[in-house]
Amino acid sequence: MPWPDGRYVQASIFFSRWLLAPFLLGLLVCLLLLIYRFFGDLFALVVALPQTNWHDLVTGVLNLVDLALTGNLILIIIFSSYENFIRKIDPAAHPDWPEGLTQVDFGELKQKLLGSIVGIAAVDALAWYFDLEKDLDTTKLIWVLAFPLTFAACMLILAIADRLGRRANKR
Repeated sequence: MPWPDGRYVQASIFFSRWLLAPFLLGLLVCLLLLIYRFFGDLFALVVALPQTNWHDLVTGVLNLVDLALTGNLILIIIFSSYENFIRKIDPAAHPDWPEGLTQVDFGELKQKLLGSIVGIAAVDALAWYFDLEKDLDTTKLIWVLAFPLTFAACMLILAIADRLGRRANKR
C-alpha cells in the first residue's frame, strides 16, 4: 500500500491543536483557585485590620494585587492560546468583548506575558522591601531587584525585535 500524500498526517497535526483544550480548562480551574485564595486572603486582611500596622496592611494589599495580576496573566494565556491555536474568535460575533482578549497575536502575547511577569515580580519585590526590617539579607535583596529588572530588559529587547521585524515585513 503506497504512503498517502500527506493529507492524513497534515490533518492529524492540524487537529492535534485541540489537545491544548484540557490545558486551557485546567487553567480555568487555576483561576478559580486564585479567586478562592484572593477572597480568603481578603477576609483574613479585613479580620486582622484593627491590629494591623501600615506595613503589614500594604503588604497584604500587594499580595492581593499579586493574585489579581496572576489571574490576568492566566486569562491572557487562555484567550491567546485559544485564538492562536484552536479557533479564531470573531470579534463581530462578540462586540462587547475587550479587543485585548479577541485579537492577541504572538508578539503581543509575549509583551503581555512579560509585562505581567514584571508586574508580579515588582509587586513581590515591593512587598519584600516592606519586610526589609524583619529580615535583612543583601543577597536576597539583589535577587529580588534583579529578577524584575531582567524581565523588563527581556521585554524591551523583544519589543525592539518585534518592531524591527514588523518594519522589515512592511518593505
